[in-house]
Amino acid sequence: MGSSAATIAHLLDTLAELPLTSRKMFGEYALYLEGKTVAFVCDDTLFIKPTPGALALLPDTGRGPAYPGSKDYIIGSEVLDDPELCARVLRVVAGETPAPKPKGKRAT
Repeated sequence: MGSSAATIAHLLDTLAELPLTSRKMFGEYALYLEGKTVAFVCDDTLFIKPTPGALALLPDTGRGPAYPGSKDYIIGSEVLDDPELCARVLRVVAGETPAPKPKGKRAT
């Protein structure tokens, strides 16, 4: 189905205290903090990476696949009701996620 740009704009506005960026991928979006993927938005639903720290902060939050065949992610719909908590969780995820590997040079 795909996520709407309005959903992404709302998320970025709600979490404005964070320097989040987004990137459209296959009709859905990835959210980045400090250059690290911290969440996905699929079918207009926020899915947070399930790092140990995020799971500790959100032990009772529902989980499910972001897209068919994916691992389970934390479903962030309820977490968005508390933007401060959501921002804290995303900071923890960024802190626990390794930096992306540098891309190699393209062959010409």
